[in-house]
Amino acid sequence: MPRPGSAAPPVLNLWKAGLRSVPAEVWRRADWEVLVLADNALTEVPAALGRLHALHTLDLGHNALTTVPDEIGALAGLTRFLYLHDNRLTALPDTLGDLDRLGYLNVGENPLGALPASLGRMAGLVELRAQRAELTSLPDTLGRLAGLRELWLGGNALTELPAGVAALHELRVLELRDNALPRMPDALRALPLLRRLDLRGNRIEVLPRWLAQLPSLEKLDLRWNRVDDAAEAVLALRRRGCVVLT
Repeated sequence: MPRPGSAAPPVLNLWKAGLRSVPAEVWRRADWEVLVLADNALTEVPAALGRLHALHTLDLGHNALTTVPDEIGALAGLTRFLYLHDNRLTALPDTLGDLDRLGYLNVGENPLGALPASLGRMAGLVELRAQRAELTSLPDTLGRLAGLRELWLGGNALTELPAGVAALHELRVLELRDNALPRMPDALRALPLLRRLDLRGNRIEVLPRWLAQLPSLEKLDLRWNRVDDAAEAVLALRRRGCVVLT
């Protein structure tokens, strides 16, 4: 670890360092821009995290965290990446919504059950990953993420999408594989830039006609559903060059 006041760049990489707690030395320097604590055995992160106002990237993935301190919302400089995946989180703090300039958030592989409504305040999000997070529903506020381009929600227990998804006009990639959707979510018909749609392993049987009218769709994966390979929408999409897997 660089000594405080040294000329080393403000990047601290403690990946796979065998840590069970965060070393006190980490908090003695407040100008870290990148902090990597991934692949350790951390069960908590102290409130001192909120002092690191210069951080633009924070990686806490692959640990044993059960909570995230509310002080994470004080990281005003966190603009690039926040990794919280593969922990033991059952909830996310509402203060996460204060990170309104963050571009990438991964909270997957946690037994969350739900995402906080404050997520809708994270206006800077471009990519959101919440795969295998035991989600049964999504907050209506998701539709406020006007700049979102990629949304990864595979391996949950979703049966529907909130109507607000129709407002995600910048969305290019939507991954919904291995959920419990009984039909094609109607909100998707309003997504003009959607290019890749992954619906593998759901319970869809009937495809709406509007599906073939999605103007930017390039790949549609419907494997492990009960859809007809000769359905009108499937044939129409293939005729225009869209790759459709059934």
